[in-house]
Amino acid sequence: MHFNELNLSQELIQAVDELGFTEMTEIQQQSIPLLLEGKDVIGHSNTGTGKTAAFGIPAVESITEADKKNVAVLILCPTRELAMQAHEEIRKFAKFKRIVKAVSVYGGASMEKQIAELKRGANIVIGTPGRIMDHMRRKTLKLQNLRCVILDEADEMLNMGFREDIESILSEVPEERQTVLFSATMPPAILAITEKYQNDTIHIKIKSSQKTVELIDQYYFEVAMGRKTDALKLLLSAYSPASSMVFCNTKKMVDELTEELVKSGFRASGIHGDMKQSQRTQVMNGFKNRSTEILVATDVAARGIDVSGIDAVFNYDLPQDNEYYIHRIGRTGRAGRTGTAYTLISGRRQFYELRDIERYTKASIQEKPLPQKSEIISLKKENIIKEISEFKNVSHESYEILDKLASMGIDYREAAARIISGKLNAEIESLPEFDMPRSLKKGRKGSAKTVKVDINIGRNKRIAPNFILGALVDATGMSGRDFGKIDIFDTHTTVEVPEAEKEYILDSTNPMKINGNKVEVKLYNGVIPTIRGKRPESSGNPRFDRKKSAYGSRKKSDVYSDYIPNRKKRTKKRH
Repeated sequence: MHFNELNLSQELIQAVDELGFTEMTEIQQQSIPLLLEGKDVIGHSNTGTGKTAAFGIPAVESITEADKKNVAVLILCPTRELAMQAHEEIRKFAKFKRIVKAVSVYGGASMEKQIAELKRGANIVIGTPGRIMDHMRRKTLKLQNLRCVILDEADEMLNMGFREDIESILSEVPEERQTVLFSATMPPAILAITEKYQNDTIHIKIKSSQKTVELIDQYYFEVAMGRKTDALKLLLSAYSPASSMVFCNTKKMVDELTEELVKSGFRASGIHGDMKQSQRTQVMNGFKNRSTEILVATDVAARGIDVSGIDAVFNYDLPQDNEYYIHRIGRTGRAGRTGTAYTLISGRRQFYELRDIERYTKASIQEKPLPQKSEIISLKKENIIKEISEFKNVSHESYEILDKLASMGIDYREAAARIISGKLNAEIESLPEFDMPRSLKKGRKGSAKTVKVDINIGRNKRIAPNFILGALVDATGMSGRDFGKIDIFDTHTTVEVPEAEKEYILDSTNPMKINGNKVEVKLYNGVIPTIRGKRPESSGNPRFDRKKSAYGSRKKSDVYSDYIPNRKKRTKKRH
């Protein structure tokens, strides 16, 4: 269905045409006619499906000459960025409808300026709940003539603790009004608000999870715990997206990761809720005008971000909610364009969490190996060759420079080599040394280089190999396959570990408890203490010696199973 098929004013049709809108999205097609009729609607649709236009167009169309000095429409948004975005969209729709006066109010901005704008007259007000309530208390926002309340991203407002504010606002506006909710998810709290504040509600549910992600190629990379930052640098260097977003779960991680990327020469900026509004605006302007290539963000901060042309999304942390995964990757692949999403995981637990996301989205998330440093260097060389071969506008001054260099004993070949070397070094100097450990159980050929760590607990504490392996997996988040041979002595135990991960394993396991005993883990120095000539309890992983008990005796009746993390452990069987 096309916009010109709606019964819209000529001014609005002209604005929509100028914006390049032709065919409506599913949420727009189902909700706009109902909203124009004044119906109470709850729209259940994912981010990136055109919800702003779905409520913005009817809001603009509803304004009449009688609303010149009255607030007729109130739009509540969870974040400043989302309020600013909705305000900007409504201004575009109202470009040729001069009677529409839209004002946005939100925290972190000048209260005096907002009061002045409201006094000049506003008939559509967009804002965050807290600042809306501030203006209501000050009597600078009068809502006695309000006809419509719209809650945008209602689920996120509840997640952010705005439920009391929302209910307070709804209880103070006229009862005879239109109430509209748009939400990506539909938790019980949303349904409670619907039941209390809406009448004859029409529920529109767009099953668009698959549609939102079907144009996005999705991959994941299994990375050792503690190496995600290095892995991200490799991916950014290998794929060189012109514009990308990186998602973290905490504000602290956003700050730390942004700092690391900037140190490595990437044009990155971070955004989260603790930043001042002026900082957030500056960051977003830089990302929109492409002076910043990489935006590192939390989920909440990203709710208000609407930037076209994002090439790739990176999930540095797995999202805390499956629905957030769709919101994140939906930042790319918009408006019918393709996009790519990459996710970094560490350990078996995150692997299973990713599989839950895959089932939830009904999309395939394929594993890919991390690009090796040598592969990236080869790729950079090819890019330089392509760039030089395609460059056509060689100036006369360039040849003059070559002649001058020749007179200094530097011929054109040497000059070109020096320039190319400088360019190549600039491209690869920030690449981390990243030796991805391979499984220790693939046989001698192709096995990863290993070292041994020493743990000061042994068979005198009634320790079995599966106790050792279980503690190491829990402490490091690594897979049980990443550990090798386990030798248990009377007073200590040695374990083969990947050499590339030795520092991380030592950091992660000190302190650590095994079967209730606090232990110390250090690099093995090669000295094996023996008591009364006993041989060590020995086991390769994952298959333990079946004829050995945990205490060094040989009992054919004792059978030990493989240790598999996160799976119910089989008990010892006796025949």
